Amino acid sequence: MGNCCDRAASFFGPQKNTNVRVGLPAVCFVWQIAMVVLFGVFIRYDEESDTHWVEFRRENNITSDIENDFYFRYPSFQDVHVMIFVGFGFLMTFLKRYSYGGVGFNFLIAAFGLQWALLMQGWFHSLNPETGKITIGVESLINADFCCAGSLIAFGALLGKVSPVQTLVVALFGVTLFAVEEYIILDLLHCRDAGGSMVIHCFGGYYGLAISWVLYRPNLHLSKRFHGAVYHSDLFAMIGTLYLWMYWPSFNSAITDHGDGQHRTAINTYLALASSVLTTVAISSMSKKGGKLDMVHIQNATLAGGVAMGTAAEFMIQPYGALIVGFCVGIISTFGYLFVTPFLEKYLKLQDTCGVHNLHAVPGMLGGFIGAITAAAATEAVYATVFITFCKNTFDFEGEFENRTPGTQGGFQAAGTCVSIAFGLVGGVCVGFILRFPIWADPGDDNCFDDEVYWELPEDEEIVPPVLEYNNHMIHKHQEM
Repeated sequence: MGNCCDRAASFFGPQKNTNVRVGLPAVCFVWQIAMVVLFGVFIRYDEESDTHWVEFRRENNITSDIENDFYFRYPSFQDVHVMIFVGFGFLMTFLKRYSYGGVGFNFLIAAFGLQWALLMQGWFHSLNPETGKITIGVESLINADFCCAGSLIAFGALLGKVSPVQTLVVALFGVTLFAVEEYIILDLLHCRDAGGSMVIHCFGGYYGLAISWVLYRPNLHLSKRFHGAVYHSDLFAMIGTLYLWMYWPSFNSAITDHGDGQHRTAINTYLALASSVLTTVAISSMSKKGGKLDMVHIQNATLAGGVAMGTAAEFMIQPYGALIVGFCVGIISTFGYLFVTPFLEKYLKLQDTCGVHNLHAVPGMLGGFIGAITAAAATEAVYATVFITFCKNTFDFEGEFENRTPGTQGGFQAAGTCVSIAFGLVGGVCVGFILRFPIWADPGDDNCFDDEVYWELPEDEEIVPPVLEYNNHMIHKHQEM
C-alpha cells in the first residue's frame, strides 16, 4: 500500500532532486579559488595598512598613529559587521522550521559577497591605472559589508524557497549589479547616499522582489504547514531586530565625513528609529481585535525609520524632521504588511517571504526622494553664512561639480533613486530567469521553508509525559521499600 502511494505521489508531483553534494562543494571550491587568484593579482594594502605607513606619516606631517583612519572607522565597521552577520541573520529565523537556513545561508552569502565586493568595488572606485592594483583599508571593508547587504535583503524575499547554490548565484550577480549602480549613482550622478537608502535598500528590495516574481511557485501552499512562526522562532527573530535597531546609527554614519556630518547622521537616524517604533506599535494595535500586537510588525516596521533616513541623514533635515520621517514611514511600513503584501501575492503573484517590499524597497525609495527634497530645499536664506561651507562639506561641490546648485543636486538625487529601482527590477528579472534552470537543486513546492532539505538536524529529544514520570518515580519508590 505504501509503495502504491509513493508511486502515485511521484506521478502527480515528482520530487525535485535537492542533493547538493556535488554542486555546492564545486561552487564553493571553484569560486573561493577564483577569489584567491584575483586577490593575488589585484588586491594590495593601502598606505594606512601597509608597512609604508611610517613613510606616509613622515611625508604628510602626521604626528601620531592615532590619526590612522583605522581608529576612526573600525568601531563603525564592528557595528556594521554585527548587523550583517547577526542582525540580518537572526531577523530571518522567524520561520518555525527554517532557522538554520536563515542564519546559515545569510552567513554563506555574506562571506562570499564581501570578497567579491572588495574586487568589484575596487575595480570601479580604487583601481590604480598605473599599477593595475586595488588598495584596500578599513573603509573598503565597510563598503564591502554595505554591498553584501543588498544581496542579503534580496535573500529575504526568497527565504526558504531557494537552494544554497542559488543563494550564491544571487550574491554573485547582486554584488556585481550593486557595484555598477553604485558607481553610476555616486560617481557619475554625484548623489549623496550615506546610509544607502537608494543604493542598498531600494536596490536590494526590488532586486529580491523581481527574482521572487520570476520564481513564482503556484503550489507553494503545499508548504503552508511550515510557512509560519512559533513562539521561540519569533523571539530569535526579535534578537535580530534589536541588533539592527541599536546599530543602525552606525550603519548610516559609517562612511560619512568626520566631524559634524557623521555626528548629525547618527542623531537623525537615532530619532527616526525611535519615532517609527511608536507609530508601528500604534498601527499594529489598531489593526488587531482587542488591540493585540503582531510580532511581524514589531520585528520589521520598527526598522523602517533607519532605512528611510539613510540618504538624508547627513543633510540639515533638523531633529524634528527626522522624527517626522520615522513617524510616517512606520505607518507606511506597517500598512504594507497589513494590506500590500497580501495584495501583491494574490494579484501580482509575488511571494515575499520576509516582506522586504515593506521594510526595504518602499522605505528605501521614499528615503531617496526625501533626500532629494531635503537637498533641493538647502538655500542660502536658510543656512546664511555657512551655506557655501555646508554645500562643500555635505554635497562635495568641488571640481567638475563646483557650479552645481542644491536644486540641481535634488534632481540628481531623485534620478539616482530611479536608477536603483531600474537596476533592481531589470537585474532581478534577468537573474530570476537564470535561477529557473533546473540545475540548482532547489526544493519542491512541498519542501519549502524546511531545514531538513539541506541541513543535518539533531534528533528531537524524547520527552516523557509528566504522568509517566510520576508513575516511574513511584515504581522505583516501591522497589526501594
